[in-house]
Amino acid sequence: MSKLWGGRFTGGLDPRFESFNRSLAVDSRMWREDIRGSIAWAKALLAAQVLDSAEERAIREGLERLAARLEEQPGAFSASQAEDVHSYVEGELKSDIGEPARKLHTGRSRNDQVATDLRLYLKRRAAALEERLVDLQRALVELAEPHAADPMPGFTHLQRAQPVTIGHHLLAYAEMLERDRTRIQDAVARMDRCPLGSGALAGTAFPVDREALARDLGFAGATSNSLDSVASRDHASEIAFACSTVAVHLSRLSEDWIFFASQESRLLELSDAVATGSSLMPQKKNPDSLELLRGKTARVLGALQSLLVLQKGLPLAYDKDLQEDKELLFDALDTVEGCLEVAAITVRSARFDTQRCRAESTRGYANATDLADWLVRRGIPFRDAHERAGAVVRTALEARCEIEELPAPAWRAQLPELADVTQEQWRAELCADAVLERRNQVGGTSPSRVRTEILEWKRRLEAWKTASRA
Repeated sequence: MSKLWGGRFTGGLDPRFESFNRSLAVDSRMWREDIRGSIAWAKALLAAQVLDSAEERAIREGLERLAARLEEQPGAFSASQAEDVHSYVEGELKSDIGEPARKLHTGRSRNDQVATDLRLYLKRRAAALEERLVDLQRALVELAEPHAADPMPGFTHLQRAQPVTIGHHLLAYAEMLERDRTRIQDAVARMDRCPLGSGALAGTAFPVDREALARDLGFAGATSNSLDSVASRDHASEIAFACSTVAVHLSRLSEDWIFFASQESRLLELSDAVATGSSLMPQKKNPDSLELLRGKTARVLGALQSLLVLQKGLPLAYDKDLQEDKELLFDALDTVEGCLEVAAITVRSARFDTQRCRAESTRGYANATDLADWLVRRGIPFRDAHERAGAVVRTALEARCEIEELPAPAWRAQLPELADVTQEQWRAELCADAVLERRNQVGGTSPSRVRTEILEWKRRLEAWKTASRA
């Protein structure tokens, strides 16, 4: 296949370097964007009087036929010796329509072409990624709703801290994913400028209306500097960073749930659909879905790191190093999309053991802070209340019981401010339900607050669904 750049060369490429140089296997997935960009470019060349109407029509119809063929035969690229997707599209167009195809590349370069293709591709993939994020959020909210009032132990430093509701725990991850979603939207907004018409580095010499071209391709506007347009990949880094934060959040969810599903915790049971067994030990049920989500995070973080290092020493403008950006970025996108899908399946099929969660929420002196708060409400400064509540914990430790199980003489001796409190009131004040319900401020874990948040989440998710269909 003839090269797009061979005029000044007399010798052929070493076959080993030719294979090393070829990127079609990676960038062929951008064929839709390349064809779309080429159709728009032909239209811009018609307006600039570089093409006549017959040439533009031949190019457009030829590209549309090629798109239809590729939709039917997605494996067509495997038989091609084209250097990249741009060479492939132009070569196939020339085979179809002949001479007019040779005019299509007037005033543009593969440099601004690939920059445009990549931005178009990332905008499309970002929309799919956002849809996956919302689906996982919906799964978390659906699971949170029946557990809005069910207590479970909350942890800091992996030590029992204070009780929270299961619903509150689940909504914490919905919040993280919402920031991920808006982070992706922000990245798309910053990349929403069209590089096409920037040429190799200095701009195009033909009177192309770049703003009209940008609108035709669905961009908010045209890029303002041709050097920056072809050389910059910070938009790729931003998407990779957004993917990385998604992966980190999924990894944290996985770590929590691996612990919850362990024999030691038994707060949660994973469905057989997302767990595996051991080839040696018949009793095993391994949380492989969660472990893979946690493990694949390393891959996504590696892609981000590699993208940043790839760009750190590049002079302006385009350098062939940037050919490496797509394989890294595409793998990160594919990995995170797959992880989000599996995470949603895992969440939807999981079952919390509410009885055990409740029982465990009352162990480990998780109500000690509430005892201190109770003393504060009786006029004791918090630092003093904290120390005295700690002394009560020590007494309970020595008695090998929970705080609320201490007999009245034991706690009254240390807390004369509560001398008027009956044993029944003592237990009621320190039970898990009372501890939860007191935390009813915005962001708190009380069942009433969690139910309010669930309603708000359902409203937001429905609004997103409506907007995405518009």
